[in-house]
Parts: sequence; C-alpha cells; structure tokens
Amino acid sequence: QVQLVESGGGLVQPGGSLRLSCAASGRTFSFYAMAWFRQAPGQERELVAGIRWSGYSTLYPDSPKGRFAISRDNAKNTVYLQMNSLKPEDTAVYYCAASTNLLSAHPGNYVYWGQGTQVTVSS
Repeated sequence: QVQLVESGGGLVQPGGSLRLSCAASGRTFSFYAMAWFRQAPGQERELVAGIRWSGYSTLYPDSPKGRFAISRDNAKNTVYLQMNSLKPEDTAVYYCAASTNLLSAHPGNYVYWGQGTQVTVSS
C-alpha cells in the first residue's frame, strides 16, 4: 500500500512563498516519478512540476515555470514544492502524485494520489 501525505499549504499574501511537502510511505520502490498537480474550482487538474524518483530529470509546464521548484529527498521519501512570488491565480488545492512508469504532465499516468492541501493567495 502507498500513502502520500501533503503538508505546508495555507494562506499567503501575493508575492509570498510557501513550501509544500509530500511524504510517501509504502511501496516507494515502485515509483518512477512524482509530481505536484493543482486544481482550482471549475478548472481541470494541471501539472505544476514533476521529478524522477531517481536521477535528476524534472518536468515543468510553461506556467508557473520559474517561480516553482520541485525537489526530493529519497532518504526521507519526501518531495517538496517551493513556491515563490505567489499570485492569486495560484490559489488551488495542490496534490502530490506518484507514477510507476512515466514522468508525465497527464494526471491519468499517476496511480497514487494524496488528499491535497489548500493554497490560498490573497491579501
């Protein structure tokens, strides 16, 4: 069984920063990649950043590229998302996900999901 638990969300003012964490447990040896997605009300779930579980390959969409950075600590089975220069349009529920075969922008390629953590950017 695999469990992904996100933490670090909250309310932040525009221009501020947050770091999200995703702690993985269980069959992490089966992971090929992990990623952060987000979903705002009425919007589709979209990739924010992805990273290979081993190696250094990362995947970022065109936006919010440059403001967000994904990293991992395999010793802690944890993936992080550093978010800087946050904007109100970054408000969403942020989900951690794990894939067993692809580093991909498509949510359908990820088989394990966390419960999500709310990020609200507002003054």
